[in-house]
Amino acid sequence: MPFPEFFDAAPRITVRDPLARFLGAADDGVIKYGYADVVKLAGHSCPTVASAYLMIRAAMASLYPDALPERGGLRVELREDRLEGATGVVANIASFLTGATHDTGFKGIGGHFDRRNLLFFGVDIPGQLRLTRTDTGAAVTVSARLDRVPADPRMVPLLQRCLAGAATVDEATCFKSLWQARVRSLLVEHADDPNIIVVQH
Repeated sequence: MPFPEFFDAAPRITVRDPLARFLGAADDGVIKYGYADVVKLAGHSCPTVASAYLMIRAAMASLYPDALPERGGLRVELREDRLEGATGVVANIASFLTGATHDTGFKGIGGHFDRRNLLFFGVDIPGQLRLTRTDTGAAVTVSARLDRVPADPRMVPLLQRCLAGAATVDEATCFKSLWQARVRSLLVEHADDPNIIVVQH
């Protein structure tokens, strides 16, 4: 089944990965990501997945204003504990896009390209996550204000009916449409909205 059409309208993220370049996995190490890629990783599309994608995109753009972001060259820190709420989902997407891992990532080749010890949880920061360039030490903190993109008031009652197995086919279809409509609003209408994706230097 094809993804919703708005997935293709979402902004893309382009990075350069020195490891991919070294091993010939991508021409000059350039890798392009779309929203559909993180949906495949997460297994679903929701405001958390969309906001994680947009937060990483905004942080990368801020840290690399004149060059492609370097995948594998970023330290990622999250404010919440790894088991709290949807922190794990956000961390997985951050790791996917930046290459940063806690201790299970690529160990490197001859002292190069080590992706471990770059992902941390429970860090005292003023936003949801912080990205730091390992080459320059430049850092940026970013948060998503999802409360400023409210859900349709019909969505929660429909969600409850769907979870209870009481929804009709039409109600289930309506719920899915309303759910993805909020995701679409984030990705298409608010991707570059500084009041929604808040960057702090």
